[in-house]
Amino acid sequence: MRLALASLPKPVIPSGARNPGLILALLSSRKLLQTAPRVLSALLLLLLSACSVRAEYIVLRSGERLHVTGYQLMGDKYRLQLQGGWVDVQASDVEKVEPEEVFTPVPEPPAAEPAPANQPPFHDLVVSAASRYGVDAELISSVMEVESHFDSKAISRKNACGLMQLLPETAARLGVKDIFDPQQNIDAGTRYLKELLQLYNNNLTLTLAAYNAGPDKVQKYGDVPPYRETVSYVNQVKRKYQKSKAAAPGKPAANPATTAPKATTTDAPAPNVSPTQPPTPPTVQNQ
Repeated sequence: MRLALASLPKPVIPSGARNPGLILALLSSRKLLQTAPRVLSALLLLLLSACSVRAEYIVLRSGERLHVTGYQLMGDKYRLQLQGGWVDVQASDVEKVEPEEVFTPVPEPPAAEPAPANQPPFHDLVVSAASRYGVDAELISSVMEVESHFDSKAISRKNACGLMQLLPETAARLGVKDIFDPQQNIDAGTRYLKELLQLYNNNLTLTLAAYNAGPDKVQKYGDVPPYRETVSYVNQVKRKYQKSKAAAPGKPAANPATTAPKATTTDAPAPNVSPTQPPTPPTVQNQ
C-alpha cells in the first residue's frame, strides 16, 4: 500500500450520508474502476448523497481501519480525508467501508464494589477459613490483629511467623508450605484455634492462653499461666473480639467463640486433660 500526503485538488464526498453495502459492491469491481473512474465517482456522489447512514471507517485488506471525515475516488486510488490532512490509498487495498455505528463500544469494566466500612484486612480469607472450621470470623481477625497487626511478614522474637504468628513446627504439622502466604497462614491459624476450642470445651480464655503460651502451660497451671505477656494477650484479644461483635451489624454483642449452633464460650477452669488425650496434640504456641 502506498500512502502519500497531498492537497485537495477536487471536490470531496462528504461522510454525512453513505451506504456501506453499495460502496463495497462498487469498490469490489476493479474492472469498473479501471474503465470508467470519473463516471463511477459521479455515480457514487449521486447515490451516497441520498443515504442517511454515516460511513466513517475505511477497512483495508491488511485489517487496519482508518477513521475518515471524507474521501474521493481518483483513478485507481482513494484520497481519504483524515484528521490533520489527506492520505492516498490504492483502491485495490480497500476491503470495505463501514459506518461508524457498526462498532460496538468496548464495555467499561464494572466498578469494584467499595469495601464495607471498618472491614478488617484479609476479610475474604478470614470468612473462608471461618466457614471451613466453624470459628467466628471476628475472633480470627481479633487474634490476627493482636498477633501481627495484620502484617503478613511479621516475625516475633520467638520465631513465630505471619499473620497468625505460627511457629514453624506448628505450621509444618498443619500442612503449611509457605508460612508467609496469607491464605495458608490464616487457614492453619484458624484450624489451630478450632483444635484449642475443642480441647478446652469452647472456653475462650483458656483457648487464647494456650494459643499464646502453649497447651502444656495451661495444663501445668490449670488456668491462664501467670505470665505478664499471656495475661495481657488474652485481655487484648477478648476486648477486640467483644468490640468487633458489638460493632457488627445485626449481631448480638456477646456471641459464642465458634459458629457451631450449640457452642458456648465460658470461663470455666481448665479441664483435667492429659496432653496425650487429643488425637493430635497441639504444638506449643509462643509469641
